[in-house]
Amino acid sequence: MPIIVNLDVVLAQRKMRLNDLAAAVDITPQNLSILKTGKAKAIRFSTLEAICKHLGCQPGDILEYRPEPDNKMV
Repeated sequence: MPIIVNLDVVLAQRKMRLNDLAAAVDITPQNLSILKTGKAKAIRFSTLEAICKHLGCQPGDILEYRPEPDNKMV
C-alpha cells in the first residue's frame, strides 16, 4: 500500500508510549495499534487532529505517500 504510517517513528522521537497517546486522545490502544501498523483503512480527521495536537506534529509527519514501483516494461 502506498500510504505509510510513521506513527511509531514520531512516538519514538517524543519518547512516548502508544498507551499514553491512546489515553490522551481518547482512542482505544487497539485502534491506535491498527493505525500504527498500517492496517487501518481510514482515519477520522478529528482523530488525526487530536494525535497531531498532542504530539506537536503535522499530519505529514505521521502519514507518507510512497508510490508502488511500476513493474511494467517499457
